[in-house]
Amino acid sequence: MTTERQPLLHDLVTCLAAPVVILSTVGGDIEPGLETCCAQGVFAADIRVLSRCAVTIDGARPEHIATSCPATTAAEAEFVGLVRSLGKPGADPTVWLRRSRAAQPTGCREQLTVVNVSDEPISAELRLELETDLLPIEQVKSGGIAPSQPMTVSGGLIRSTVGAVGLRIQGVGGQLSAGPSGAEICWQLTVPSRSEVRVHWQLEVNDPSPAVVPAPRGGFVAPRIDARDRRVAPLVDRSVADLRGLRLATRDRPDDVFLAAGSPWYLTLFGRDSLWAARMLLPLGTDLAYTTLCALAAYQGTTVDAGSAEEPGKIPHEIRRGVFTHDDISLPPVYFGTVDATPLWICLLVDAWRWGLSEPQLQTLLPALDRALTWLRHHGDQDSDGFLEYIDQSGHGLANQGWKDSGDSIRFRDGRIAVGPIALAEVQGYAYEAAVKAADLLEARGMSGAAEWRSYASDLASAFRSKFWVHDDLGRYPAIALDGQKVPVDAPASNMGHLLATGILDVEESATVALRLVHPSMSSGFGLRTMSTTAGGYSPLSYHCGSVWPHDTAIAVHGLGISGHGPAAMRLAAELLAAGAAFSNRLPELYAGFAADELGTPVPYPASCRPQAWSAASAITLVQAMLGLSVDVPAGVIRLDPPAEAGALRVRGFRVAGAELDISVSDDGRCTVLGLPAGLHVETGPRTVADGGSLTVMH
Repeated sequence: MTTERQPLLHDLVTCLAAPVVILSTVGGDIEPGLETCCAQGVFAADIRVLSRCAVTIDGARPEHIATSCPATTAAEAEFVGLVRSLGKPGADPTVWLRRSRAAQPTGCREQLTVVNVSDEPISAELRLELETDLLPIEQVKSGGIAPSQPMTVSGGLIRSTVGAVGLRIQGVGGQLSAGPSGAEICWQLTVPSRSEVRVHWQLEVNDPSPAVVPAPRGGFVAPRIDARDRRVAPLVDRSVADLRGLRLATRDRPDDVFLAAGSPWYLTLFGRDSLWAARMLLPLGTDLAYTTLCALAAYQGTTVDAGSAEEPGKIPHEIRRGVFTHDDISLPPVYFGTVDATPLWICLLVDAWRWGLSEPQLQTLLPALDRALTWLRHHGDQDSDGFLEYIDQSGHGLANQGWKDSGDSIRFRDGRIAVGPIALAEVQGYAYEAAVKAADLLEARGMSGAAEWRSYASDLASAFRSKFWVHDDLGRYPAIALDGQKVPVDAPASNMGHLLATGILDVEESATVALRLVHPSMSSGFGLRTMSTTAGGYSPLSYHCGSVWPHDTAIAVHGLGISGHGPAAMRLAAELLAAGAAFSNRLPELYAGFAADELGTPVPYPASCRPQAWSAASAITLVQAMLGLSVDVPAGVIRLDPPAEAGALRVRGFRVAGAELDISVSDDGRCTVLGLPAGLHVETGPRTVADGGSLTVMH
């Protein structure tokens, strides 16, 4: 096996029904061609079950002219290719192939339709060429290649098996053949004049030991959006369709649905990714939050193990079917190398409570909350300096264990890479928020510990204020981290945007951060750069040092909104909407940080995952920010404070305490809420009052 460069994804067509994903050319073929490494294939639960799937008609490849991906589902695509060697000669094509594909949670199916609009019948051989290498996803990601595995024909099916994973391919009405390096299905067709003929084939995967399994049927219903900005509704529709395609469960807890982090590399349970996505989607209901919390609590740490980074009470980073090896990293099947998942788990639990999580569901999770808080106090702070920090103790785990987890992401302003243990700025914010929110929950339930956690939060905020703030020519800002010597790592970075919603900043500090986020050095015109253009390590095509991550921008948008900086929030929201439209409303994992006035369209990051859970979920965060919506069911309050820049907006289908709301905001600030549950009332912000707006509420 040969290791090459990581294969590129940005120009591939994706069909997704987790845990199955199909990556193909725009013409529909899965065809490595002359490449030494290729990400194309049909993947099922981290195994490439088809490495080649190519169609010919009488030995010729159809000439691609169109690809269609419905906005209502992530699973389907249709490809149209001309067959100019058949039919009536001339400039106008008279024969073409329509290839309709659908990913399914256990495989895939295709319908091949040969269309003949000429005045004469045609006869042709339609041939489907298939190969499998059954290569693990991490080896594909590393640029690995492997020989094709043998395939056989028995019982009217094409079969192949390596280890416990097997596949079966059915080609209705076709002639099947197979050998040591692949298989074929051939159909001998006669297509009458001005008619069409359809054939079908189907793939099923048998995998008795996956880490993840298809989620139960169901999923999200997209809210219905009417917005002055016509980019909003298509982005939401496409995003929710993609989120439905990313739903998964674990083999041991098949009812605890979560969102896989992203396609194709991360179709599994990821601590921070799944938590952030569920948190962003709370306006669609608390069900996903509850099942995500349960899925992760089932793996909550119980012992100290340097090899897996496990600690008592800690929430895991990711799970895989086996050891996951990529580059110099080798991760065990259940890996805990994340410093932020545990405080984010606490924050999601309390946020879900605010949005109406039921009492029995809350009761189920209280023991896991106690364990998570214990980790926060006793294990997250390795040197008892008051900050949460991380360092890889195993020698083969992740060097960086925040959301920017590439090895070069934590840098000084001069470009030097920081040496750990690392205390990230945003993680201190998450810990502060987790402590305050846990205190609120404990106090509301008459449980002990609230005063202790408020004291913890107060001490953390004071320590953060004294240690993290630095300055450059543009003024003050929070450093991205403290290094192992407690020196501020001073590259201006987007991490500061995560602090705005946590409460760790005071009013003046929030205003300072807001100004920095919309400065041209940070704001690209298509979203928030992960690192400032003024930093020595900046590169617009780096993974974490100058690229734009939609979820990162959306978190900043949310924080700007709730901290009173509506114009800045809507500016970044508009930039993200522009990027969404340029990417056909499927926001990728990340894209390049080139300025919009430098290049008029966002530039793909070539190996970026699409769809990605927290990128897709960002669309809901943008809508929430446009409404200025916050919810506190235990206090009986829904608050609306829409920024003037958001414009007129109507949202039907956001859910609070199980009820479906119909919320409207007019251009002049008038708000209407229909379907409000009993026991809740609506409050509005100062803009509604100042602009003479009014509020209408109907229960």
